[in-house]
Amino acid sequence: MLKSSPDRYGAVPVTIHWLTAILIIFALGSGFRAGNALDLSVKADFLRMHIPAAIMVLLLTVLRIVWWWFLDKKPRPVQGAPLWQERLARGVHIAFYVVILGMAASGIGMIVLSGAGPAIFGGAGSGLSDFMQYPPRIPHGLGANFLLALLLAHVGAALYHHFIRRDGLLRRMWYGR
Repeated sequence: MLKSSPDRYGAVPVTIHWLTAILIIFALGSGFRAGNALDLSVKADFLRMHIPAAIMVLLLTVLRIVWWWFLDKKPRPVQGAPLWQERLARGVHIAFYVVILGMAASGIGMIVLSGAGPAIFGGAGSGLSDFMQYPPRIPHGLGANFLLALLLAHVGAALYHHFIRRDGLLRRMWYGR
């Protein structure tokens, strides 16, 4: 079942979800490590891991948006969930999309403004500078922290539904019946 049913997510959205989750964690980890690296060759090494992961997150996010707008419908909300929880969950998901798109734009902006592309993708760390001097660095750093907060809230809510409410919400976002 590739598409979602009224009660659970299909294989395509489940795959997009879990791949995106893994890549976000990897992109955040490598991005924070790159941001804190004092040695420019170490910074370049982390950016060589960070940028492809971030590009994949962007592509999967665009795919997810296209999937939901044009190809599939989301399952019904979990039975018994209060309206405020449904609205909060929707707001968190929209915030994920906005932050991810903003992070991609600011990341691309930093690479373009700094001219760091050859240093990152050419193999040598020379030519790489501290990104703090470029305006997109501030929203990129704030976005990373906000993305981390969203991720923690999302995981916390999923665990709450799984262990406290025991309403099957987490099972809906996995493969099978």
